[in-house]
Amino acid sequence: MLNPMIGLPQGAEWLVILAIVILVFGAAKLPDLARGTGQALRIFKAETKGLRDDEDDEKSTPPVPPAATELPPTPPAAPVQPPVEDRQADKNNG
Repeated sequence: MLNPMIGLPQGAEWLVILAIVILVFGAAKLPDLARGTGQALRIFKAETKGLRDDEDDEKSTPPVPPAATELPPTPPAAPVQPPVEDRQADKNNG
């Protein structure tokens, strides 16, 4: 059971917390702060729901092995030509 000294804030405590928030952020920034918090919560909920849906999909369907792919045919190798002899070098050497 929770210790009564460490509980959730009650009526007047919320007013003190609100006053501190207004002093820290300023009254003009509060709507932007609330809007940003709401967007962050919506994104967080959507992501956690997506993760739960992915887990449910993985559990319900058996894994499918990857399809065998056929490799394209390899082109024939170019014929090897013998080196061309330099007749000029032979005349000078011999």
